[in-house]
Amino acid sequence: MKIRNQRDFGAGIMYMVIGLFFAIVARQYSMGTAAKMGPGYFPFYLGLLMTLLGLLVLVKSFGAKAAIESIPKFNWKIMGQITGAIVLYGLLLPRMGFLVAIVVLVFLAAGASKEFTWKGTAINAAFLVTFTYSVFVVGLKLQFPLLPVFLQQ
Repeated sequence: MKIRNQRDFGAGIMYMVIGLFFAIVARQYSMGTAAKMGPGYFPFYLGLLMTLLGLLVLVKSFGAKAAIESIPKFNWKIMGQITGAIVLYGLLLPRMGFLVAIVVLVFLAAGASKEFTWKGTAINAAFLVTFTYSVFVVGLKLQFPLLPVFLQQ
């Protein structure tokens, strides 16, 4: 058998490994019943479902109708830029505040792709600032520094 779609094959393996991991770890907790679920019930069955989904994707990667795709070369620069943006967000949050940290995160992460424009990135940053502010600060009442330390009273 020849793997026609390497992307689907890799994704299927990944889904199966993650699903099996969660199913195995969930077995350490009490399962309970469908009527009275224990802490291991949901992750166990979700892990099984993910494993079955991975198996389905993996089997389809061998099919004659599968598109012929290969896995592209792993780009360490892009992975480092996105990871660095997340780390910088964590470092900036307590000093520069929630609003500045999110804008920096979005612009640095968007710089990893050639598809984003500065205008689209600015719109994305504005939406993300508004959405996360409304969910975390207004909705959940979490205490984040909103502005940089030198602008607070």
